Amino acid sequence: MQAVWSFWTKPYRAHHHGVWLTDAHHLFAWVLSVETAKRHYDRTCLVTDDDGAQLLVGRLGLEFTSVSTALTALRDANPAWWVLGKLWAYRLQSQPFVHIDNDVFLWKRLPERVERAAVFAQNPEWFPAEGESWYRPHAFDRAFRTYSGWTPDEWRWYTARRGSEAICCGILGGTHVQFLSYYARLAIEMIEHPHNAAASRSLGSCIGDNILFEQYLLAACLAYHADAERSRFGTMDVAYIFESTDAAFDETQARQAGYTHLIGGAKSNRALAARLEMRVRRDYPDLYHRALRCATF
Repeated sequence: MQAVWSFWTKPYRAHHHGVWLTDAHHLFAWVLSVETAKRHYDRTCLVTDDDGAQLLVGRLGLEFTSVSTALTALRDANPAWWVLGKLWAYRLQSQPFVHIDNDVFLWKRLPERVERAAVFAQNPEWFPAEGESWYRPHAFDRAFRTYSGWTPDEWRWYTARRGSEAICCGILGGTHVQFLSYYARLAIEMIEHPHNAAASRSLGSCIGDNILFEQYLLAACLAYHADAERSRFGTMDVAYIFESTDAAFDETQARQAGYTHLIGGAKSNRALAARLEMRVRRDYPDLYHRALRCATF
């Protein structure tokens, strides 16, 4: 199984740098994410753009089995749709893989039951079908109809049933690469369709809605294709490291799984940032000093 990371620099420059305490801590996370995973996975791949390759490989000195600069093609894309970089990376894979966010650290190899699955991810998550939520599929669905947008069968089927499950993609991968590539293509098409883009603009800032097209659409695709009569992909099993969001962020369960995800505000937490810096300085001193030298790019 190949370990994959993606880095589209345009969203980082536009806004994502602000979620980290400093640029150096962003690079410390890259070091720890890549180096911990390399203990378990011999084949590693970075999908990035020209600037990302220059930063992470050329200046920071991270080593990968292969480096793709396919994301250079996104030079004119809206950086608010930051998930496009991940979706392109998913779509590019042709062998079983695990995509790892750069804020995820694998202290242990993924369990065999996870690696064998057609599709696997961090955990399922549920949200209220009505009321306040990070997910707003029905607002987008109404906007798509208003602007004569395009939606795939999976989206229409799932929203009609008021599906209220999504899938956290701190990691995402599996052995059924054809399905994962198909899902990623649908998500990219939904984001980039010109009528859908107009619908999205009518709803205001879309930065928070990236999860709708990565995590909600993935759940929709899996639910839709669970029916063998409806699916052209055959029977697919889905595995998770954790059974729920609460389990994923339970310290005992996370330690047992050997899995850390610095989600949201954890990236700017000073105590956690100090621990991250201390770990990288202790275990990877050369990369630590390189990170300090190239923190601003």
